[in-house]
Order: sequence, then structure tokens, then C-alpha cells
Amino acid sequence: MQRSSGRGTAPAVAAVLVVAALAVGCRPVTVTGTSAPDGNKGVRHAPTTPAPPPLGLHTPPARHATGPHPARTAHTGPKAPRPLMAVGSRGAQVRELQARLAQLGLFDRAPTGSYASVTAAAVRAFQKRQGLPRTGTVQPATWWALRSRTRPPSRAELRPPTTRPAGVLDRRCMTGTVICISKRSNTLTWVVNGRIAAAMDVRFGSQYTPTREGTFHITFKSRRHISTLYHTAMPYAMFFSGGQAVHYSADFAAHGYRGASHGCVNVRERRKIATLFAAVRPGTKVVVHH
Repeated sequence: MQRSSGRGTAPAVAAVLVVAALAVGCRPVTVTGTSAPDGNKGVRHAPTTPAPPPLGLHTPPARHATGPHPARTAHTGPKAPRPLMAVGSRGAQVRELQARLAQLGLFDRAPTGSYASVTAAAVRAFQKRQGLPRTGTVQPATWWALRSRTRPPSRAELRPPTTRPAGVLDRRCMTGTVICISKRSNTLTWVVNGRIAAAMDVRFGSQYTPTREGTFHITFKSRRHISTLYHTAMPYAMFFSGGQAVHYSADFAAHGYRGASHGCVNVRERRKIATLFAAVRPGTKVVVHH
């Protein structure tokens, strides 16, 4: 029997070992260089690629949507249209609104062109009557309903001479040009030789700061006056007794007789006080009476 030379034995043994290792699930050792670990030259091992990491080991975290979660998004619905008029509005349209409400008996004062609490209450009353949402603001539906149930206001309805009747003139107001102011009727009348040329609503000081009564004269006028005591605007101020004056009051225009002055005679309507301011001269007689 011919004996093997031994040269082919080592490769054969190595191959058997590799097959055996694979059979039991072991991984062959990755060897650097060209020689086998047993020192036999000529045996080369192919470089082994590392197995991929377990699934998910290096998987980047899932990215979430940046928007709000659908379940947490509140359904607000469409926004309500902006009202045509609301508390704080001013102008000719507000004056027309007030005059139309007055035609229906819902606004019992002279139109002022200033939308305040009294106007809001009248609007709510109209909305209740018509079965509309009682917001106190004038939406297009409210405005259309009001216009369809009223007629265009006349000039006298838009700008009546006064809300309150002037009453009987004090005898001291019967001669010359006089600013005649009645605490009884809450009116100021511009009297020329016993005839009433203009009339307007006024209010007076509170019981703690009463408006003085008697006969006075205009000492000076100030178109854009600011009170040095109360730091409030006193447009068209005409001073007649110390710091007391006849002047326009935005608060009176907005809130009516719920407030009071600090002793001055407040006028509600700017246009009328502006006309009076232009006509009055220093020295003009002023009579404040009951």
C-alpha cells in the first residue's frame, strides 16, 4: 500500500475542520495576513463580512408629524363675521341705526352717533323681537331686518334740536345773547333776544362737585383744552366761573346721564357745541338756573 507524502494531508485536514465548524454553527475566525493559524503556509482564509446588527439596533427613531394630533385639534368652525356696528362705533351709520330704532320705540333718546350700552340694549330688544341672536351688535342680518322694517330717517329724526324740552326760559335770558342753562330740564339754549336759536342736552357736576348757579360771563375759550386737575380732554371749552366751563364730553356722548362732571356743563353732541363755540365771544352772558 502506497504511503501518502503528507503534503496533501494538511489542506485536507483544514478543509475537514472548516466543514465541521460550519456544521456546529461556529463562525470561522477572520485571519489577517496570508498564513493559517496553524502555521501552515499557503492556506488563505477569505475575509469574513461581519453579520448585520440585530434588526432595530441602529434603526433611527420614528419621526412624528409636527402638526397637532387629529384627536386633539378642537373644531372651532367658521369665524363669525365682523359686526357692522358694536359698542365703541361712531359715525353717521350709528346715528341712522339709533333713529331707526327710535321709529320702533326701542330707542328713547336723540341720536348721538355713538354706540354705547343704551344702543346695545335697544339692538338686543330688536333682535329678540325678530328672533335673531341677541348679541347687542349689528350683524348684516340685523341691519337688513331693521332697514326693511323702518323708513329712512328724516333730518329732524337724525338731529333733533334736543332730547329734552327746553322748558320756560329764565327771565335773565330774555334780553341780548345768552347761554341759558337749565338744571331742571338738563338743557342748554342759545338765546338771541328772547328767541331760542339752538338747544342741546347737558349734564352737570355731582353732589360733591356741583355746578355753580347764577349769572356769569365767558372769560376765555379753549378749543382743545386739557384739564390740569383731572388730565381729561375738554374740547370746545368755554369757561364762565373759575375752572367751570361749558364743553363737549365724550363720556356723556357714550354713557349719557349715568355719569357726572366735576362741576362743568357737559354737552353731548360735538357738532352743536362746535357751532356754539364759533358763535360765542368772551364776555357773553351765561345764566345757570333751576
